[in-house]
Amino acid sequence: KMEQTLPGGCHCGAVRFNVTVEKGFKVVDCNCSICTKKGILHLIVPSSKFEIVEGKEALTTYTFGTHTAKHMFCSKCGISPFYIPRSNPDGFDINARCLDGWAKMAPRVEVEPFDGDNWEDNAESLKHLSKEKV
Repeated sequence: KMEQTLPGGCHCGAVRFNVTVEKGFKVVDCNCSICTKKGILHLIVPSSKFEIVEGKEALTTYTFGTHTAKHMFCSKCGISPFYIPRSNPDGFDINARCLDGWAKMAPRVEVEPFDGDNWEDNAESLKHLSKEKV
């Protein structure tokens, strides 16, 4: 499949990243408590497909529950452009809404619902998203 590298970042621009995705990528809409409050659309990728370009020092990390997920956000503007998810600790979960040009991309991107309210029963269905495709 063809890949493309997409830039993104937080609201103030202090944190910038690049993510490499397959053309026609899908995003996941989770209904758990934190995802609902953050309004995040999940784009989970292997670590090798993600790079923090600038602003690593501006990131603050929030954890709760098992403390496996590392919810990173910009300490200046408060936006969470990506994090390390509990479901895929070997990858990164990009908030698709933080991709540059998301408003123009959004109508062409398929959104899959995920029942994060029943996380333990469903998390396994996300595991493949952070694995390298061969």
